Amino acid sequence: MTHRRLPRMGALRLRLLTGAALVIGAPLSAPGLAHAAQAQAPAPAPAVQAAPQTAAQTPGADGLTPDAVYMDADSAQREGDLVSAQGSAEDRVMARFQDHSLRAKDVTYDLQSQVATASGDAELTAPDGSVVHAERIELDSDFKTGVAVDLATRLSNGSSLMAATAVRRSETVSELNNVIFTPCPICTVDGAAKTPSVSIQASKAVQNEELRAILYRDVVFRLGGVPIFYLPAFSHPDPSVDRASGFLVPWGDYQAGRGVSLELPYLHVISPSEDVLISPQFNTRVEPLLNLQWRKRFTDGMIVARGGATYGRSFGDFDLDGDGDAESNVRFGDKTARSYLLAHGAFDPDGPWRWGFTAERVSDKTLFDRYDVRDAYQDNGLYYGDSRRLISQIYAERQTQRSYLSVAAFTMQSLRVAQFDPVTPALNVFEDDNTLPLVAPLIEARWEPEGPVFGGRLRLRGSAVALTRDAYVGFPTLAPELIPGGPTDGLPGVDSRRVTGQAEWRRAMISPIGVRWEPFVDLRADVYSVADLPPAMGVENETYARARASAGVDVSYPLYRRLSASSDLILEPMAQLSISNKADLDRRIPNEDSQITELDHLSLFRMDRFPGYDLLEGGLRFTAGARATLHWDEVRSASLFIGRSMRADDQDEYLTPIPDDPTRLYDPSGLASRTSDWVVQGSFNPSDRMRGWFHATIDGNGQVRRAEATVDGRWGRRNLASVSYIVDSSNPLDGPENRNYEFVQLSGHQFIYGNWGVAVTGIADMQRDIVTRSEVGLLYDDDCFRIELGWRRDNTRVRPTGPAEGVYIRLNLATFGASGYDRNDMR
Repeated sequence: MTHRRLPRMGALRLRLLTGAALVIGAPLSAPGLAHAAQAQAPAPAPAVQAAPQTAAQTPGADGLTPDAVYMDADSAQREGDLVSAQGSAEDRVMARFQDHSLRAKDVTYDLQSQVATASGDAELTAPDGSVVHAERIELDSDFKTGVAVDLATRLSNGSSLMAATAVRRSETVSELNNVIFTPCPICTVDGAAKTPSVSIQASKAVQNEELRAILYRDVVFRLGGVPIFYLPAFSHPDPSVDRASGFLVPWGDYQAGRGVSLELPYLHVISPSEDVLISPQFNTRVEPLLNLQWRKRFTDGMIVARGGATYGRSFGDFDLDGDGDAESNVRFGDKTARSYLLAHGAFDPDGPWRWGFTAERVSDKTLFDRYDVRDAYQDNGLYYGDSRRLISQIYAERQTQRSYLSVAAFTMQSLRVAQFDPVTPALNVFEDDNTLPLVAPLIEARWEPEGPVFGGRLRLRGSAVALTRDAYVGFPTLAPELIPGGPTDGLPGVDSRRVTGQAEWRRAMISPIGVRWEPFVDLRADVYSVADLPPAMGVENETYARARASAGVDVSYPLYRRLSASSDLILEPMAQLSISNKADLDRRIPNEDSQITELDHLSLFRMDRFPGYDLLEGGLRFTAGARATLHWDEVRSASLFIGRSMRADDQDEYLTPIPDDPTRLYDPSGLASRTSDWVVQGSFNPSDRMRGWFHATIDGNGQVRRAEATVDGRWGRRNLASVSYIVDSSNPLDGPENRNYEFVQLSGHQFIYGNWGVAVTGIADMQRDIVTRSEVGLLYDDDCFRIELGWRRDNTRVRPTGPAEGVYIRLNLATFGASGYDRNDMR
């Protein structure tokens, strides 16, 4: 047999481009080598040479057909059916085939068997970006089988897998011996080797792609290289799999009421679009709680349903002997089934319509607190339940470029405490669900014509709602002077229905000097029907109608000044003048949706500054404000807004009785006087590591009625902290029914040595001079592993167990997920 070695001619490149004819020695495209190959190999059959290119042979992005090979090497030779190429440590052979790239010092390819062998610092890169390193790699033509020695691979998700030998026995099964798997980096930023934080070592591992799992034998778990746990067998999903059935990371904690708790979640994947999570919670002092979650994604939507159930007695702090001190961890009541359901769905088919629902209910008003059910209060659906209220609703929406329509119905369950027991938290009195209305239906509509109307924008709105109650509730639904004296037990709930129509026209104009004028006209009409009024009022049903016509103008004059090459200042004075007929605030109209008002820089200039429809404003009104915004150094900025509104007459209808002294009135809205509260709002970002925001309403005497502020900061590489402050001092009289509050919340973590640090979180009730929630913990955090171990205490009065304290653990592993309760769940 002749032998010919091709010298490197400058930057000689050997290209092996072959289709199906490569098996019988198709011509090689490198100059010189093509001629030699043709001289030594049998002539290809004309039928093969002339075979038309099929769809399967269409070249890919790299120009190669699926069964073509490309090589680049210092030198190459051929002996019969064996083609070999050699490189060096500095300039390895490079081969490209089937969207894979192969580099090695020596590469051979058998034209007959289509087996490729690479040795000497071999590196195989797959289409998904995963890279295999080995001393020797042997592969067949379609990658169904292969062998690797001294294997090391980096998977597409950043995990690393190393083995002494690896054998791909079939298209779906790979076997590895003396294996180490880690989701953590194995090199420092400068390329030096490092011990991974978390690793799994096994004598054998089998990757089964049909099972979508990696199975281990004789497994040792290591933290920082130190063995901490052994299992004879272990498995986890293939890292390339988005979801697979199996156990998730367990989590546990300790609380005095439940004792030691351990939750073992198991995920069962039914299909690519459906799964079930089974997560039982085992407790040493009380009955277990079984948690379930079902998720299903459809072509045009999804459903998520969570639930939990237990069978046992309630537990908490209870004064058994009547000495004024509550004994802790008392189990009371009969054994019964206790459960919860939290479900929601949203569907958005093609077209303008979409719809959804929520279903939220719990058997015990303290079940979430006693069993620490996480993320119990979520914002799903079209309408949200406020603090400690669950909402069940069904809704449909239709939206186009010019119109919007929503139809909904919902009911609520309250978990709020109406009266705290000072001794026995288990005897707290909760808000009666029968006093909350069934809202069905609630309709909102909006439409705008396509073109301008009188040069401006016309918007038509409509709204309708019906509220039905089972039990009587007086103030604030009814005005205090309408509430009959004497007992109200057994009285029917007051039902109400409202229909509202509104038309608004606006036109924006800019004068030659840059002043922006926006005249507007606003017309509104309401019709109310109220039923089941208390007998003492002398009327059972009544219908009321009212109307308001308003006209006015908004004026603003934005001013811009360039201060330097990297800074500028924007000043924007703004004002609104409006006149309306006097607002008809009949005290017999229930106030259902305007009980809480929050003035800010946006609502201050609205025609209707109340959040709902039941209260409205009228008369002559002037509102003024100004905003200043400073930008500098691209990332730094500060903004401040100050504004206030004035009207011609007082609006005493906005005053409400002080809960602890109904004979006295106060103004929770800040809009009852001729001059409203001052609105002060701003933000500041002095650097890319610090930002803040604040908002306050201040009365005419300079007293802060409501305020909220947050500051976030970062320092070093990973240290951070956040401080928040919120206060409401609008009620001028102290007492047990006073709803004023003042809270400070702090959270952050500081690294002290390397990856070790401390984490703290706390919420302080400044009114009661007590820390309601707090935790402090020791944490370790690196690129793939974070664990936090600490102590937490809960002093919130809603818990039936009273103050609770215990150990908490949070664990987060790259690839494997996280466990432990979420700090954001502190409510």
